[in-house]
Formats: sequence, C-alpha cells, structure tokens
Amino acid sequence: MRYQHDFLVLGSGVAGLSFALQAAKHGSVAVLAKRGRSESNTAWAQGGIATVLSPGDSIESHVKDTLVAGAGLCREEAVRVTVEEGPARVRELIEMGAEFTRDETPSGYHLTREGGHSQRRILHAADMTGREVERALLDAADRAGLQFFDEHAAIDLITSGKLGVAGDARGGGDGGDRALGCYALAKNGQVDVFLARVVVLATGGAGKVYLYTSNPDVATGDGIAMAHRAGAAIANMEFIQFHPTCLFHPQAKSFLISEALRGEGGILRNRSGEAFMERYDPRKELAPRDVVARSIDSELKRRGDDCAFLDMTHLGKAFLVEHFPNIYTTCQAFGIDMAVQPIPVVPAAHYICGGVATDLWGRTNVPALFAVGEVACTGLHGANRLASNSLLEGLVFGHRAALRAVEMLRELPAPGVRVPDWDPGRAAPPDEGVIVKQNWDEIRHLMWNYVGIVRTDKRLARAQHRLDNLTQEIQEYYWGYLVTRDMIELRNLADVARLIVTCAQQRKESRGLHSTLSWPGSDDAGSLHDTVLLRGKPAPDAWPRNPPTGGRAPSS
Repeated sequence: MRYQHDFLVLGSGVAGLSFALQAAKHGSVAVLAKRGRSESNTAWAQGGIATVLSPGDSIESHVKDTLVAGAGLCREEAVRVTVEEGPARVRELIEMGAEFTRDETPSGYHLTREGGHSQRRILHAADMTGREVERALLDAADRAGLQFFDEHAAIDLITSGKLGVAGDARGGGDGGDRALGCYALAKNGQVDVFLARVVVLATGGAGKVYLYTSNPDVATGDGIAMAHRAGAAIANMEFIQFHPTCLFHPQAKSFLISEALRGEGGILRNRSGEAFMERYDPRKELAPRDVVARSIDSELKRRGDDCAFLDMTHLGKAFLVEHFPNIYTTCQAFGIDMAVQPIPVVPAAHYICGGVATDLWGRTNVPALFAVGEVACTGLHGANRLASNSLLEGLVFGHRAALRAVEMLRELPAPGVRVPDWDPGRAAPPDEGVIVKQNWDEIRHLMWNYVGIVRTDKRLARAQHRLDNLTQEIQEYYWGYLVTRDMIELRNLADVARLIVTCAQQRKESRGLHSTLSWPGSDDAGSLHDTVLLRGKPAPDAWPRNPPTGGRAPSS
C-alpha cells in the first residue's frame, strides 16, 4: 500500500502526539506506531512532569537546576525555551483532560521533589503519570481524527538523495537529502510506502541496547539509527542515563521504582542495612541520577552484593498506598511489601541524553526531517538529564516543531519524484532465527559490560571491535532474507550501539553520565562541548543552526 500525507509522524508518545495534534489543524497527519499506539516510553513514565506551577518556585530556579544537572554541557537557550514555555504546554494538556494529583496548596496540585531539584515542582498522576499523559493525548487525537497506523515498524527513511534527486534547502537543512517518507513493515508482512512533505521522528529512546533497562521492548533506537543512515547529525550519544532504582527480582521485567520515592524520603541501604549515600554525596538520596547510579554501582562492586535496597518502611502503609499505588501493588505481586521491607533495586539503562541533533524547532540537518522527544538531542539535557524534564521536553518541542513545520509546508514544493515500491530483490524467507537472537543477546551483554555506568578505553575498544564484526553479520542477514520486525530492531540496535561507543571514545574526560577510569575528572578547556557524528565520523560543524528569528515561537 501507498499513503500520502502532509505530515508523517513516526511514534505515538508525548512528543509525537503533541506534534500531530498541532499539525492536524493545518494538514493531513499519519501517525505510525511500531506496535499499539499506546505502547511507548511515555506510558511507562512514573515520576511526573517538571514545571513551574508553585508561587514559591521560579523559572530561574528550574533553569539553574537543569544547568547544574547537565554538568556544563546544556545549551542554555534550549533550557530556557523548555522551562519558560513548559507551564503553558502543561496547562494545555490539562485542558485536554489530563488529570493530575491535587491537594490544597496554592497551585492546586500535589507537587513532588526529585533528585537535583531545589523545589517541589513535579506534577504527577499518582505514580502513573506517563499513562495519564498518554491517555489524555490519545483521547485528544481521537477527537481530532488523527489517522493512526498501528503495528507498522519503520524500516528506513526515504530521501531524495537515495533516489538520486537533489534536495531542497528550504526544508530546513543544508540541501541534499530531503526527507520524503519511509518504508514500513505492516503486521501482515507487507512493506508499505508512506510519503509526506514533512517527516517527524518521535520514536523515543534505545534502552534495549543494554542488558538491564527500565524501557519497554519498543525502545530499540529506531529513529536514531534511521536518521543516521539518512545522513542526519547524531550528537552526545555517550550520555546514557542509568536510572538508579529498577526493581531487582528474577520475574520482574524492566519495572522502574520511581525517583519520587527518594523525593518523599526513601533511604538507600546496602545488604547490611547501612544507609550509604552520605559517604558518596552530601545530597545523599536527592543527588542527581548520575551520582546516585554510580554510587550504587560502586557500593555493589565494593561489597560484592547483587543489589541495593530502597527503604520506605518509615513512611507507613497508608502514605505509600496513596502516593505510589502502582508501585506498591506491583511490588506486592512479586512478594515484596514495601511498607514493611525495603525494595531490592539495581541501576538500569533509562534515558539517552544524546540523539539526532536538532535546532530549537526540532529541525535536523536533513531538509524536511524533524526529531522531537528522546530521539532528539536539543541540548536541553547536556551531560545528564534532570529528573522529569523529559515529558516536559516532549510537550514543548512537539508543539514548537509543529509550528515550524506548518510554516515550512507553505514553502516546500511537492517533491515531484516517483518513489518506488519496496523491492525485496532475491531475499529469501528467514530460516535462521537463532542468529538474530544470538546477535541481539551479544550486543546487549557487551554494551552492559563494556559501555555501562563506568567505562575504560580498553573496554570501549573491545566493544567497537566486536560491534564491527556483529554489524557485518547483521548486514549480510538483512540483505539476504525477507525483512522481519526482529531483524529491523536488531539492525537498529547495532547501529545505535556503535554510535554510543564512537561518541564515548571521542570524550577524553569524565563528565555527567560519561564516567571513564581512563580519563578521570572533567576537562573544561581541552574537551569537546558536543560529540557530533555525521555518517559515523566526527563532524563538529554538523549541528543544525537556529533560524534568524531565534528561539521565540511563532504564533499558533
């Protein structure tokens, strides 16, 4: 099948739906979801949305907290845009029907505090904020009549360069490969063609590249990998945020223990019952995530323990059930009553602060290609994401990108090129599924062991060597057999893993989420501000430039 729309959005989380709802006022929109439309990283978010709603809080305080957490690498303009425009976007979300936990404070909402924040500013819906945000946006999408294509796994972007046709710099990049759409694998095995004048990547993160992750199965780095193959600049992939507290249980799969528990007074203890965080940082449990994750990792290695413990027992059952109903119920299902016993936890890959490099409007260096949400690197997070800034970023940049894309639609001519149907060539039906599973497992293990919370040059070199070999094997399999969703995800995981390693090798210092024993300490004078890759090679000048109008949003 072939489909033509004004806007093509890959991904149905907070960023993609925010874009789609705004863009739908001005043209036709197709939203592709790799699985069900509600299956996204957004739906798994527990903590909340960081935004200034309380009279005792301020924009400057939120900006400062974000800059401090980012360890000197945030782009302050991106931080200010996000923090200043955030409250308006959150109010729009509430107007759509999102229901957050209320109280009797001046803001009208119960605001929590998380690590790295100097104020209570985390708006939440109990401990299932992401699920509520996703529900409200999907309900709004139904009312707006957005066209969804569930169970469609994007294979690759279609660009004019791949078709041998010149691009158009009016699309927001530097000319060359203008984005035209994508090929996508449907559930029935058919490869459909989706064409659009503007293409938006909102595919989320890539936590599944690691052995242990808080992310759902859909988080395989598809957008980053496709953008890289299409010639988009990729930045700062070495900064992988490991959430300090994932539930440690043999039957628990990727269940996050929200940072809000530490914000409400949770205490991290080792197996001996000692509260150990005070030995690592004076902020103890409220230190930023990179500090807490490294502290737990160090404590486990020092003692030889397999997990740490988050103690909430002093807060009482009534408080825990009221504030953390989903976490309490889930832990109870695994035989853990958090009201009377500490929760066993371990760090796990959680969020990628790097991604497809964009300007303040979500534009990449590829004309007509936007990236929003976790797939993008706007400069907001720097070397470490401040807790609960991610849903805020999705709301703000989804909206901003739509405003710019609508303007671009008026300028961009139709491509005027015939895009061919998907051609499988001589590919045979797959008959060696064990190869896909073996390569998948090997990538995730080597990334955890060699490119995890603490790294060394030697480990990175070993990872690079093995990934080069694995990529060759995967490419041979990809071109030799008919495409499957497992194969698409494996190919993307391999590409993302190589990007992470390459960026990590470029950074000759320890900063934020990138900690290496080979280069201890930060180097403000001699180290790179950003590690930018273009087609796998360092490209310091490839970051998209903002338009002359600066960071202010045009009227909607």
